[in-house]
Amino acid sequence: MQEKDNKEKLNRSSVINNVENVKNKSLINIVNKNLNLLHIILIILGAVFIILPCFHTNLWFDESYTISISRKPIGEIWNFIAHDVHPVLYYYIIKIVSLLTNGSIIGMRICSAIPVIIMSILGYTHIKKDFGEKIGVLFSFFSIFWPTSVVYASELRMYTWEMLFVTLTAIYAYRILKYREVKNKNWVLFALFSLASAYTHYYGLIASFIINLLLLIYFSVKSHKNKEVKNNRHLKNLKRWFISAVVQIIAYVPWIFAFIKQIKHVTEGFWIGAPNIPKIVEFQFTGNLDETIHVYKPIALLFTIVFLIYLIYSFKKNWNRDEIKPAKLALLIYILVILVVLAFSIIRSIFYARYLLTITGLFIFIICILLSREKGRTIFLVSTITLVISLIANINLINENYDTSNYEPFEYIMNDKKDEDLYIVSNDLNGFHIITGLNINPEKVYFLNVMNWQDIEEAYKTFGITINDLSVLKDYKGRIWTISNNDDLSNEVINNLENSEIVKSQHFETKYRKYNYEIVLIEKN
Repeated sequence: MQEKDNKEKLNRSSVINNVENVKNKSLINIVNKNLNLLHIILIILGAVFIILPCFHTNLWFDESYTISISRKPIGEIWNFIAHDVHPVLYYYIIKIVSLLTNGSIIGMRICSAIPVIIMSILGYTHIKKDFGEKIGVLFSFFSIFWPTSVVYASELRMYTWEMLFVTLTAIYAYRILKYREVKNKNWVLFALFSLASAYTHYYGLIASFIINLLLLIYFSVKSHKNKEVKNNRHLKNLKRWFISAVVQIIAYVPWIFAFIKQIKHVTEGFWIGAPNIPKIVEFQFTGNLDETIHVYKPIALLFTIVFLIYLIYSFKKNWNRDEIKPAKLALLIYILVILVVLAFSIIRSIFYARYLLTITGLFIFIICILLSREKGRTIFLVSTITLVISLIANINLINENYDTSNYEPFEYIMNDKKDEDLYIVSNDLNGFHIITGLNINPEKVYFLNVMNWQDIEEAYKTFGITINDLSVLKDYKGRIWTISNNDDLSNEVINNLENSEIVKSQHFETKYRKYNYEIVLIEKN
């Protein structure tokens, strides 16, 4: 009888346990589904947030160059970019977007926000899988709400694309290291993103080279240590490394000659000065650079200093923990890129704050790994402060981008321009913003190179015709628009071209990057 009672109790207990297990599993599933839903909502809200400043057609010089290239036939882009200082892939991307959007400047501007959104999605699809839910959510959040990402997601340049490609290169390098099974898919994607990094920006070339080199060292050492082991996965990976390296080198060969030409150009006359370390650090945390201040200086400085101190403290506190090994590896790559750039800068400075955006994905990953070791209160506090700084940057961007003063110079010319008019711009480069925005035929545009810049004729062909004096227009009769930041250019034209007089002129001060324009219409009889 006692034995029967015990069996019934055991059965009853087993049933209760099974019910509890089912309940717990259901609860876990519900929690996981809700977390996944919240993660997706975070990405969607972030995507809206990051796109808000994009709906405008203002341009600064580098953006006007991007737009000018996008208007060239696809077969000519390679030759134009060979005379620039960057690789070519981004310009093909922007050309495709231009074709898809019928040349829309806004469409091409949103193209720069897309990589930031993809970075945020990687938190859900890749980082969460490799490092857990908490780090995945943090990566999604900081990718899209990091102040520097916010500022550059609406820039018509290659930096956000390069940030994405370098991040993906690092992700697949880590997967190759981490997974016990050798997967060809990871090697293929690693090689593709490594090559894309090299073809988008030269900091990306350096980053991908360093990541490839670290893989080579790791697998060489490991395969040697485990040479007696059957089915040595490290040896298998080493063989795949050599195949990947050969493919990457062969695929980069077509660009080598342009690369050599660009190196020569950089060493002879590049514009970047000596590194300004405080400015570089501030940029990495806030996106502030030179005159483009979107986070007020005192706030930016406080945010930078406090966050930097926290990262140093957190690294010191967690240095011996296995969980932060991936952050240490990312930091190693980050530092090595900077050291290589500094080494090149001995010949000619190429260390510029904006270019660090290419490795900012690694920087964000480091933040997420370290922050994941903190309690919920600290995570909430750091995330909230970062969000507030990003809101300040975004509000300032929106106010600047959509101010009505920005459109007045365009309207001034549009209301009175004729198809046969000529346009002259000068070395201050302000005029290029206007002629590109108005889509003026390059055959009608002259760049008066009064400062005698060297080796710019081929690169500037995308805008118009480079001239060193006004003699080419001595027999011209008709109207000429001069666009500059002061009246020096119009005075130069009046003083050097006979029978010319000013028809009208006006000075404009725009909120966008605080640009000034002196626009003068001259009639030459």
